[in-house]
Amino acid sequence: MMRSVEDIIALMGGPDAVAARCGVGTEAVRKWRQARAIPAKHWPAVIAATGLSLAELAPGAVPAASTLPPAPSPETSMPAATNPHAAELAPAGATAALVLADGSVFWGIGFGANTTTVGEVCFNTGMTGYQETLTDPSYAGQIITFTFPHIGNVGANAEDVESITPAARGLVVKQDLTDPANYRATRHLDDWLKSHGIPGIAGVDTRALTARIRDGGAPTGVLAFPVEGRFDMATLKAQAAGWPGLEGMDLAREVSCRQAYQWEEGLWHWGQGYEKAPARKHKVVAIDYGAKRNILRCLADAGCAVTVLPATATAEDILGHDPDGVFLSNGPGDPAATGAYAVPAIQGVLQSGKPVFGICLGHQLLALALGGKTFKLDRGHRGANQPVKDLATGRVEITSQNHGFAVDETSLPETVKVTHISLFDGSNEGIAATDRPAFSVQYHPEASPGPSDSHYLFHRFVEMIEKHKGA
Repeated sequence: MMRSVEDIIALMGGPDAVAARCGVGTEAVRKWRQARAIPAKHWPAVIAATGLSLAELAPGAVPAASTLPPAPSPETSMPAATNPHAAELAPAGATAALVLADGSVFWGIGFGANTTTVGEVCFNTGMTGYQETLTDPSYAGQIITFTFPHIGNVGANAEDVESITPAARGLVVKQDLTDPANYRATRHLDDWLKSHGIPGIAGVDTRALTARIRDGGAPTGVLAFPVEGRFDMATLKAQAAGWPGLEGMDLAREVSCRQAYQWEEGLWHWGQGYEKAPARKHKVVAIDYGAKRNILRCLADAGCAVTVLPATATAEDILGHDPDGVFLSNGPGDPAATGAYAVPAIQGVLQSGKPVFGICLGHQLLALALGGKTFKLDRGHRGANQPVKDLATGRVEITSQNHGFAVDETSLPETVKVTHISLFDGSNEGIAATDRPAFSVQYHPEASPGPSDSHYLFHRFVEMIEKHKGA
């Protein structure tokens, strides 16, 4: 009878004893447990320590091993398959696969929901806030690769969500989900993912996948975690190759609210939770293209009474609330596609003279409304450590970002000035109109997750509103 890796580790006296016997570190033993396989080169030491037979260690009959794909090596994770049989037959221990549009396959261990999903595969470099990231509506249509290894260590809770329904289609990690070790956790991340129908895959060489995305752009892919453990690779490859991608896709309409509502919550405070109904002086209409909750909290904290309207709201709908200012939220998809209905509404607001502030997709839509153009970035910016330079002050802000499209600076009219640029690739990060009260930034100043360097922008918006009201 073949013995499991857990059985063998227990027989040898635990991970520390295994590491000493095999001449490896405890991190290597952890990876063996994750991949559910022990590399063959360590079998002699295991046999000597346990008295087990070779048949009890091998993942199958030894004579047949040459006809099967090799068991995944936990020391190198589970990279894209290179064995000609591996694309059709899962390696021993693999229960999930990430299949890219070019036919490449990354094998791993599934978690979360047993399902199959398709989307754009991107990576996020943030070291905190995986739950906030997964619930950010801007990730609609995307499978997220986390470059930080400790995913799951703070568990999940009802306070750290940025939307009621997560928009991300899946997640890719290197290590097994860690158990929660945070006092605010109310459930395991795996359980939370299952409840929302989101699949994940662990054991993937995320460095190799991230380098691939960095060098070749974000590919489309299928993440499959079938309950029965069987993979129809031809179908999965066809799904990945046939997905149209985010260009030309209007996703804001899918993640937006369906009717208007009032936002009543302020920022979170230690030991108190979220502040209820902070003092508010100014009426602001926020257009929900996929708004994160913490953006609305920041507006409330800055003194705004916020009314949220759907993405499809017209200029008449917006101005009918007689707002002191209008906020354009973040969101997913191609701004040019969303702009088909959003740009006329924004132009109507601009003509009224009301102050306008945009973030992320809202930034791109404002640029389109002012006469500019947008384009799809090769790699996109996703993470909480993105350096941005304020051209007016020379100050560098470390920002949180999530976008795959950008504003084409060369297309902007003379009445629009560039205010911020990315220090990663020089792309546009902010604009301001010179003939009306309107400005926007590409990044996320609400910092959920991420640094709070840019919180001042919400107060700048309020100052613009106060100046306009006093004029």
